Amino acid sequence: MIYKDLRGFIAEVEKVDTLRHVRGAQTHLEIGGITEVAAGLPECPALLFDEIPGFPRGFRIFTNPVNTPQRAALALGLDPKLAPIDALKAWMEKRKKLTAREPVFVKHAAFLENSDVGDEVDLGKFPVPVWHQKDGGPYIGSGSIVVMRDPDTNWINASIYRVQVHEKNRVTVQFDHPGRHGAIIAKKYWDRGEPCPIAVVNGEDPALFIAGFESLPAGFSELNFAGAIKEAPVELCPGPRTGLPIPVHAEIILEGLFHPATGETLMEGPFGEFTGYYASERRPLPVMQVEAIHYRNNPILLGSPPLKPPRHHCGLPFRAGGIWSNLDNSGITDISGVWQHVSSLMTVVALKQRYDGHAKRAALVAAGNAYMGRLVVVVDDDIDPSNLNDVMWAIATRSEPSESVDIIRNGWSSGLDPRISPADKDRGITSHSKLIINACRPYAWLDQFAPTTAMSRSEARAIEAKWLPVISGRV
Repeated sequence: MIYKDLRGFIAEVEKVDTLRHVRGAQTHLEIGGITEVAAGLPECPALLFDEIPGFPRGFRIFTNPVNTPQRAALALGLDPKLAPIDALKAWMEKRKKLTAREPVFVKHAAFLENSDVGDEVDLGKFPVPVWHQKDGGPYIGSGSIVVMRDPDTNWINASIYRVQVHEKNRVTVQFDHPGRHGAIIAKKYWDRGEPCPIAVVNGEDPALFIAGFESLPAGFSELNFAGAIKEAPVELCPGPRTGLPIPVHAEIILEGLFHPATGETLMEGPFGEFTGYYASERRPLPVMQVEAIHYRNNPILLGSPPLKPPRHHCGLPFRAGGIWSNLDNSGITDISGVWQHVSSLMTVVALKQRYDGHAKRAALVAAGNAYMGRLVVVVDDDIDPSNLNDVMWAIATRSEPSESVDIIRNGWSSGLDPRISPADKDRGITSHSKLIINACRPYAWLDQFAPTTAMSRSEARAIEAKWLPVISGRV
């Protein structure tokens, strides 16, 4: 087992000196602002907020949990010293071999150290930030998992959805679109004329957080996937109000009933999105009536608000890993790396060219699987796709605009895309064009291309392994 809970992970982060303690920051915009500024720093520290004005000391917020490749690797049980592209490659290899771990039920749950039920429920006792200036209100769920049970199959879904606090005992849960598993499950209850039992799990460990972002098939639980990451089963306990399985080491649990959209609604949003824009206006959403709150002593809220790119939830681009797998499965050989920049909106594929058209073939597969991304760049295998400066050097010196650029129309995007006009969105149009840049050396005269003065990636890493502590001032 790599860590037991969020507190264990925070201790591991502190051991590698990437945790910063922040005291006295306000919940209204200040905690969100500090989180955003820290995420833009080269080292991007994780932050643990305490002594928050208006709240008891010990009621804390942890942000920027896995925003760097190093902390993402730590959360996945990988070597945090790996170079970013090597960490992604190691995760892909580990993911191929993962064995789902069935959760186990235990008698005692840390989250039951404190319980408020019925009229005692008051979400105002917790420091819930307003993360961005134009957000519609405080969001307790920016990195929380929402646990629901399919009434037909008993399948447990535990995905990440945003949760806005409206009143002391009422929140909204936003599913983004009706195809999300959570929305499908809720509708099954509503079609039967019943409210949907629901539990919002705040302060889960990073394996559960990462699992909550995974696009898993229906019927496969994120709880089993998190156990596979940790190589140990997730420990669960039934929620006293809903009977839903809840991770025992989570920090703050909201239990209650999610009522149909045909009943009372509350105006949700807006909320800053991962594109760096507000993509949607306030709109009426169904209400979760919070019937009970359970929380650990000195609880920690895990906050992971979407931020303006290049800041992103996770330091390893899992969607890039998926595209890498798609390339392998399509028979595109000699892929040396895939990475995504600008919060997954720009995809870079690195390969060793074997034939004329090799780069274009890889680009077309990547473009077809790049959700919302407008830019696809293909580079040679001497370029590190995770290093944007390296990629831009390749674009500036190896591509010829009149020969190296293609445009694909009617590509895969989303209603969150700020560049799609309101009129098109109203008509249901959510596609866009994609720009492919071939920044590889021309295959036809590959051997005649000017040789580079730079060390190879392997040579550079050998120097780093021996001398980086000295030149970085760490010794």
